[in-house]
Amino acid sequence: MAKSPIVTSVEVNEIEFEIADITTEPIIGIPIYEKGSSITKKAHVLRINTDVGITGEYFGGNAVEYAAIPGLARLLIGKNALNRELFYNDFKQALRQQASMGRSQIDIALWDFAGKFLDVPVHQLLGTYRTELPCYASTYISDFDPGGLSSAEAMADFAEQCFELGYPAFKIHPWMGQPLKKQIEMVAAVGKRMSGKMDLMLDPVCTYETFGDAVKVGKVCDEWGYYWYEDPFRDSGVSAFAHKKLREIISTPILQTEHIRGLEQHVDFVLSGGTDFVRGDPDYDGGITGVMKLAHATEGLGLDLEVHVAGPDRRQTMAAMRNSNFYEMGLLHPVHPGMKPPVYQNGYVDNLTAIDKNGKVTVPDGPGLGVPLDWDYINAHTTDHAIYS
Repeated sequence: MAKSPIVTSVEVNEIEFEIADITTEPIIGIPIYEKGSSITKKAHVLRINTDVGITGEYFGGNAVEYAAIPGLARLLIGKNALNRELFYNDFKQALRQQASMGRSQIDIALWDFAGKFLDVPVHQLLGTYRTELPCYASTYISDFDPGGLSSAEAMADFAEQCFELGYPAFKIHPWMGQPLKKQIEMVAAVGKRMSGKMDLMLDPVCTYETFGDAVKVGKVCDEWGYYWYEDPFRDSGVSAFAHKKLREIISTPILQTEHIRGLEQHVDFVLSGGTDFVRGDPDYDGGITGVMKLAHATEGLGLDLEVHVAGPDRRQTMAAMRNSNFYEMGLLHPVHPGMKPPVYQNGYVDNLTAIDKNGKVTVPDGPGLGVPLDWDYINAHTTDHAIYS
């Protein structure tokens, strides 16, 4: 019998990089396009080292999640690196008062290790369903720069550009804190231009102030046949009751559950009637292990799970799902090249032109998450490093 691979240490690299032509939106701090501005961002890379000389790696997550890594790392050291289900449940108990922060990133790195250990991509470990994924273009938050997404017509122009590139679907992220009339104009302008040509989605990022505002915008989505309406108002996307009431008033399908965490809460939300499509995110919902549990639970209820944002781990996970419609390519902008640092090798990118002529991307077929990290770039931009052993 082969020797069990044992975790010997956990490492975290914090990197820092500058993004040109981006500023910080003042309401909730989301980056938006602004020509001539720049911001400095931090990101993290997690490594789980083992006594067989193979390392599981993951680039992703935020500083709050990484604050939990030191405590969780101590629970891994000396344990079998293949015991992902055990770790998932132990961490769920250990983090029950900390919103499960940190366990997701460890889980994803452990899946990367398992794929490398067995020399197969993660989707084969999960059970491959497909290796090509249809994409929707997911926009930056609307901005105020004349060259950007600063008007309803500019957003409609960008939707048309994405359609011409081959995207079968397009999602609007509107302005934060702007008058409702302006928000409605954007939804209508994109609908008038592109309805019937591509599937349209709207994600207001919980910006509308009242339930009534959400209803007004939802009725405009109804008029133009939007595919889904996501996180409309300022309950932060967590009230099953409120979204059930919204579903009773408008006909556009609702997509919720980005802002609740884990399997049980998602199932409760669905059974309470709070959503049509279900949202899952490997960084929020317990890693690849957690998202696959969500996919299977929603499949059992006859619903679809839509995976949040882009990345190699998202592609691997979605490749093993039948009940998921679109890969979220983004965030995208008509003139800005993107806010993600070039941390991957082999030409892997998630950007405006990453799709093929049919609006799809392929699932990486290398071992683990499928794409090696560029450690020359990571080391050159590392500002802090910690190792736990």
